[in-house]
Amino acid sequence: MFFEHLTEFGGLPVFDYASPEELSASTPRYERDHVDTGAQNAALRTPEAYAWRFQVESFEPEEEFADHFGSFVTAADTTAVKAIVIGAAGDSELDEPGAPARDALLEHADRFPGLRALFIGDLISEEAELSWIHQPDLAPVLAAYPNLTEFAVRGTGDPYLNPGSHLGLDIGRHDALRTLTVQTGGLPARVARGIDGSDLPELEHLELWLGVGQYRGDTYPRDLARTLSGEAFPRLLHLGLRNAEDTDLWVRALAEAPVVGRLRSLDLSMGTLTDEGAEVLIGAPIFRDLARLDLSHHYMSEDMEQRVREVFVEADVDLSAQDRQVEEGDWRFPSATE
Repeated sequence: MFFEHLTEFGGLPVFDYASPEELSASTPRYERDHVDTGAQNAALRTPEAYAWRFQVESFEPEEEFADHFGSFVTAADTTAVKAIVIGAAGDSELDEPGAPARDALLEHADRFPGLRALFIGDLISEEAELSWIHQPDLAPVLAAYPNLTEFAVRGTGDPYLNPGSHLGLDIGRHDALRTLTVQTGGLPARVARGIDGSDLPELEHLELWLGVGQYRGDTYPRDLARTLSGEAFPRLLHLGLRNAEDTDLWVRALAEAPVVGRLRSLDLSMGTLTDEGAEVLIGAPIFRDLARLDLSHHYMSEDMEQRVREVFVEADVDLSAQDRQVEEGDWRFPSATE
């Protein structure tokens, strides 16, 4: 699913940090062909101009993540850093492969007062498939960075394979967060309920990748009851319920959800929308008040896709409905599972 690391985040270009240990190594680190010492020294003089990316090997790392991250804290004016991207934080076969990154972020939180954007889990398929990325409880990170306006995480965790490592986002209250993104091959209901129960008064953009039951995706509309009612996030303008195993189910719930009435954009892409769900979309006037609707990667028939286009074009909704899929027997798959 993910073949390249992020090149931009938080509105800034990503700079892949190399520690002194890496700079002195005789052979390049995995996924790094060349380390340009001059370019890094220049970047360190303007740390506010980049989203700084940190990672160690995902298999038998030669350097501990704490040391890798700590060397940056020593080398840079961290008070100027605005955005951070975290890749592999340790051996993926450990019980808590994401814990070293969480712990380093917590240890040095006071050194990053200007941090506004944080992405945890920038791993590509060669390092770990989406459903294999194990994240720990990250609610303490949000608490430690009260000025964050954007937070994104890729991966959840498997309590059976990794008993000590599974994503937690019982955020509680956060007064600055405007954008929250959770990318998964299966979103556990407990994670969804943690988000739904949070107090995020400034949240404008919520994007959840729901995934499939095979990979712990057991989130249903009832688990996002406060979000759908409009009670949870009073400033919400964009809702993404992407990568769903049953997009039709979510369309039916959204057709009766008060929150849709105030959204500017709704993203149902990467999912499994069929003609049945499309009938609900074109039959419910509330969807025609959107400015933008994304249905990309769907299972609508050609005729239904054309009907949907006509209805929403007439309503002046910016519609995206490309990437029509064909059912394999009775099977329909969202875009990102394993």
